[in-house]
Amino acid sequence: MSSFDLKNETEVKEYIEKLGVEYRFGCYSEKKPEVCHLLGDYLEGIRKDFEKAAKVYRSNCDDYNYGKSCLKYGNYTFLGKGRASEKGDPAKAFSYYEKGCTLNDPDACLHSGLLLVSKLMPKEITRDVPKGFELLKKSCEMNNAGACFYLSGMYISGVLKEEYQQAAKKADVAASEPKPVEQQRPLGAYVVERNMEKAFEFAYKACELRNMYACANLSQMYAKGDGTPRDEKNAEKYKKLALEMQDEVKKQQQLTFQQGLNPT
Repeated sequence: MSSFDLKNETEVKEYIEKLGVEYRFGCYSEKKPEVCHLLGDYLEGIRKDFEKAAKVYRSNCDDYNYGKSCLKYGNYTFLGKGRASEKGDPAKAFSYYEKGCTLNDPDACLHSGLLLVSKLMPKEITRDVPKGFELLKKSCEMNNAGACFYLSGMYISGVLKEEYQQAAKKADVAASEPKPVEQQRPLGAYVVERNMEKAFEFAYKACELRNMYACANLSQMYAKGDGTPRDEKNAEKYKKLALEMQDEVKKQQQLTFQQGLNPT
């Protein structure tokens, strides 16, 4: 496509129109899944036509098995976006996240995994920590920083099996001094056993992938010697890195806010 002048409103409008035509042709005539996904993004981001965008994402997932579109349609379905009722359908959303994960989209694996491991998700989703753990692990293996961070957290605290969680709720643990965790729970009480070495490994990978919270945890692990030999130099290094990332996030949020105030 030829160059155009961003300051010329007419040229910009012509460019946007041509872009839409190209995406429609590439999707509907040439049947290219990656272009169909771009068409969905175009309808969503430029045209703000969420209903049509949802249809494109759904079709691209169902008909062409394009993982990123499965993720997008899963998001739409979960929130009720692009639907006349505007009512979310978590169970249907999960099915699209799961399909996206099968098609090796790391973010779809993250979403489907979190839906299965979280205690706060909608009642339509049956909690399944072992399956969710494997989905998060697959996402982390595909270098999703968020998944690696969540896995680290699961290893830091451990995840009790459902029956032991229910027993813990019934017991008034505040009534007496708690015993060490290893004395409280029998072997096999955990779906994910507490393991600080593995927690460190996943935190390290998540930090390398630029997850700010993982870097902060890594600093604490080095400072205390949790899951790794104590190392004050590395503790300070990763603390500094986490603070630098925090500053980057604040600057980006400020820039986004300013752009919102001055869209032209």
